Amino acid sequence: MNTLRQAVQDYLNLRRSLGFKLNEAGRALQDFVAFMERHRAPYVTQALALAWARQPSNVQPAHWAQRLGFVRGFARHRSATDLRTEIPAPGLLPFQPKRARPYLYSTDEIRSLLQAALQMPYHYERGALLPWTYHCLFGLLSVSGMRLGEARNLELDDVDLAAGILTIRGAKLGKSRLIPLHASTCKVLANYIARRERHWEGRPVSSYLFVSSWGNRLDSAQIHRAFYALSRQIGLRGASDGHGPRLHDMRHVFATNTLVRWYQSDQDPERRLPILSAYLGHVHVEDTQWYLNGSPELMREAMRRLEQCWRDRP
Repeated sequence: MNTLRQAVQDYLNLRRSLGFKLNEAGRALQDFVAFMERHRAPYVTQALALAWARQPSNVQPAHWAQRLGFVRGFARHRSATDLRTEIPAPGLLPFQPKRARPYLYSTDEIRSLLQAALQMPYHYERGALLPWTYHCLFGLLSVSGMRLGEARNLELDDVDLAAGILTIRGAKLGKSRLIPLHASTCKVLANYIARRERHWEGRPVSSYLFVSSWGNRLDSAQIHRAFYALSRQIGLRGASDGHGPRLHDMRHVFATNTLVRWYQSDQDPERRLPILSAYLGHVHVEDTQWYLNGSPELMREAMRRLEQCWRDRP
């Protein structure tokens, strides 16, 4: 029988081959194995799993539950080859997950954000492209429903302006997909790419579409800092606010607006929801349904459709 350490590695290799990245889970399970080795424990027990999960004392209960969840997933796998394995019971470390309440940007707010991006100051000639970079990046997020990581990973070869298609590679679970673009979006992208070529002519630059002033892929933290600064500038956040509208909320707006248009054009949103789910890169339709909560306009359209059905009943 292989060791617990080898079993963890086999488990991680198997799940990663299925498309799961497991970066955090991988680090946690390696630490769990070291913990088990210190206790000279050859198989998983609920008591030891619970003790390991609660080791960090200065964290939120949700973090303990997450750590125990990593072990629970591995234990289910391990129990098939080692019958001594105890699978930690669900609910041992209960917590109520809290999802951030999405902010539904208005069209005017998006327009103000993009205009403010074009006015961003820069101190050196190398940064002259950055206002256009952020203008194009934030605009693309608002009209495509892409994840920020997907936009950051776009390379020039992934942009087919002639066909009006973006290729998203290696997204969640290693999946790839195609995103059709409106002609107006293609026009903005073409303008940005032309400026990008002129700016970097004769100088080394990476193949990523959105690059920093040093020519490498934009850093996620750098993007968020720029977004927060612009948000405060246009009044989306207060000067000292630690929380507020997020870039990720643009996915909510895109999903919501798509369903509103379907309602207004008398299409069947329920039948078309899997199309939106595939477009957003979701594995399950339920993941898409979460994006549709909290929109008064969407609720009004749903109620209008329901009232119409009542009127049409004999």
